[in-house]
Amino acid sequence: MEILQYAGAGLLLGTMAGISPGPLLALVINQSVRHGRSEGVKVAFTPLITDLPAVLLSVFLITELADNKSVFGYISFAGAAYIIYLGYESIASAGREVEMKSTGTGSLRKGVLTNLLNPHPYMFWISVGTPLMMQALELSIFAVVLFVVAFYLTIIGSKVIIALLAGKAKRFLTGKAYVWTLRVLGFLLILMALFLAKEGWRYLTV
Repeated sequence: MEILQYAGAGLLLGTMAGISPGPLLALVINQSVRHGRSEGVKVAFTPLITDLPAVLLSVFLITELADNKSVFGYISFAGAAYIIYLGYESIASAGREVEMKSTGTGSLRKGVLTNLLNPHPYMFWISVGTPLMMQALELSIFAVVLFVVAFYLTIIGSKVIIALLAGKAKRFLTGKAYVWTLRVLGFLLILMALFLAKEGWRYLTV
């Protein structure tokens, strides 16, 4: 059952990243509305490409710093603070209108550039993804795989669903169901931050 906790963490974090207002989500909606749903779907898949440098850096940190538990303690505390910020942003931004700009096609290229210039994926994988994968690795490599697969399944899946909704997406993003979804997920993220802080304290006291 402990392994499934990391799948749950991946599902929560991926869903939150997938539906939260931001430049990539705005581009998903923009391309879907202006150029067809298939263009929005292309943008939705860009995290698979753009997150690779951040994931590789996380793997490097895990392998190089595996014996230095105190470092992961401080990283875990930084991750907890970052997740609290994301939770607050989720609650505060609920119902905020997503700004769309006129752009041409070339959806995949635009999505890659947008996400590469977005600091959030790097901050997430260094301060949150790394500690969680480190903890999962203490159980088994399968727990790490479950976390990563669950995260990308939901971050991409949620954006694909929004792309398919296309014309209704913008209205949905200001609707009550979406607003309360963001608020609940924001609250759950804050609870997860407490878990990360607890794990950080465990690393520091080993």
